[in-house]
Amino acid sequence: MAKQIITPCLWIENDAKKAAEYYLSVFKDGKLKSHKAFKNQPEAGGEFDTATIHILGMDFQLLAAGPMFKFNEAVSFVVHCKDQAEVDYYWEALTADGGSEGPCGWLKDRYGLSWQIVPEQYFKLESNKDKAKQEYAFKAVMKMKKIIIADLEEK
Repeated sequence: MAKQIITPCLWIENDAKKAAEYYLSVFKDGKLKSHKAFKNQPEAGGEFDTATIHILGMDFQLLAAGPMFKFNEAVSFVVHCKDQAEVDYYWEALTADGGSEGPCGWLKDRYGLSWQIVPEQYFKLESNKDKAKQEYAFKAVMKMKKIIIADLEEK
């Protein structure tokens, strides 16, 4: 397996370890790689902590260093799901306890990070040679919050 060269760093307001535990509870295959608390660091603006987690084959760093920066939709993650059960699982887990639903398979988790939860079936339809199937799937998704696979194809 190739070494990961770029690691996304997710700046949250506080408690990197708690955030790490949250993401590890959602992405069951993950693990906590490290956690470090920096106390009494006046040159760095005070106290903060970091954690590195490994989920879905990728490392993420969490930096809990205060409220200066907030997530917005300019940076988001897409989760490719194999079936409706997986879509339902991630949708429920990521919107629980303070998350919020958005349109077209988009949601925000409790930290305000945006995710799009998309079944592989949608990507197959989106690239189908039959333009009518592409258009139907696209129009169907535009009307949904959580994507429902059964509603992506004409009946």
